[in-house]
Amino acid sequence: MKRPIYLDHHATTPTDPRVVEAMLPYFGEEFGNASSSTHAYGWRAEAALEDARQRLAQAIGAREPREIVFTSGTTESDNLALKGVLRASLRSRDHVVSSAIEHPAVLDTCRALTREGVRVTELPVDADGLVDPEDVARAITPRTALVSVMAANSEIGVLEPLEEIAAVCREREVLFHTDAAQAVGRIAVDVDRWGVDLLSMCAHKCYGPKGIGALYVRTRRPRIALEPLLHGGGHERGLRSGTLPVALCVGFARAVELCLADLDAESARQAALRDRLWDLLREGSRDARRNGHPTRRLPGNLNVCFPGAAADALLVALRDVALSTGSACASARGEPSHVLRAIGLPPELARCSLRFGLGRGTTALEIDAVAERVLEEVHALRRAAAG
Repeated sequence: MKRPIYLDHHATTPTDPRVVEAMLPYFGEEFGNASSSTHAYGWRAEAALEDARQRLAQAIGAREPREIVFTSGTTESDNLALKGVLRASLRSRDHVVSSAIEHPAVLDTCRALTREGVRVTELPVDADGLVDPEDVARAITPRTALVSVMAANSEIGVLEPLEEIAAVCREREVLFHTDAAQAVGRIAVDVDRWGVDLLSMCAHKCYGPKGIGALYVRTRRPRIALEPLLHGGGHERGLRSGTLPVALCVGFARAVELCLADLDAESARQAALRDRLWDLLREGSRDARRNGHPTRRLPGNLNVCFPGAAADALLVALRDVALSTGSACASARGEPSHVLRAIGLPPELARCSLRFGLGRGTTALEIDAVAERVLEEVHALRRAAAG
């Protein structure tokens, strides 16, 4: 059976064989626990772990390796950032500011915090999906502990104005967190240039293994107090207890390094293919609508609305193409995308939108084939609806 063309790289990416190769020794002869400090097995595991930490810190512009706290993925990192900051500051600051298009890992965490007495302000976005830094400034109060705005949206690919938002937060002495799951490995990430205090990321969005992520926590100016989610052995400076999977940590660092090695060339290649796909779709369906900012977006992201062709029906018909309607974590809810609703799409158009996620293995031949198949099924659905 021929496998479908894969254009769902925002949901996950295939693990690079070079990453698998780097991990393999730590599933076998290098099996030690990095917390075992009394023998060579533990020392070697710890050395590999700290090397991975240093490489990840360097990849995102962190000043110190200890600013990288390993987690199980971006969802845990988001929870640790938001719950950790708010619970540590609840007596003096009990307010968090976020945006309407955040990933459910942030939105649902904010909602959970309201049950602990935290107030949440959810900012709107414009028709392109951008947060206005002035809205952030207006939302901040003396009780605000944290602002959380994602770096790159997983559905419409929009890149948020992080540096401008960070400047507002610094001026008001409020911490700034960003979910960068879709950014790391796809665009240049620099925590100092961006001005963020906390940054969530994971490996499986950038050709690394599932089950490993990290939270960047700035250690100086300001020093950040975090209440841990997990208690136990005091691992990760007491912020995240639990025996670390050395193999996955090594794979995470290797995956990010490989992405950065040809970041500019690969970004340009994917952006050209994305634009080619959009041109073909627009030529074949003149009423097709591109969702999100036309240029300020991830190089491999395209989100398109086909009026009169329900996305769910398209996905059923397009068995030879792996696509989605939005965030993999929210796709089972059966509701119109909260992101598309936030940028002003009515429900009937939001239900007609497909997300195309290009990746390292995507070819021009695949793009041409996908455009042909999508247009074929769009027109077939419209004919059927017309009777």
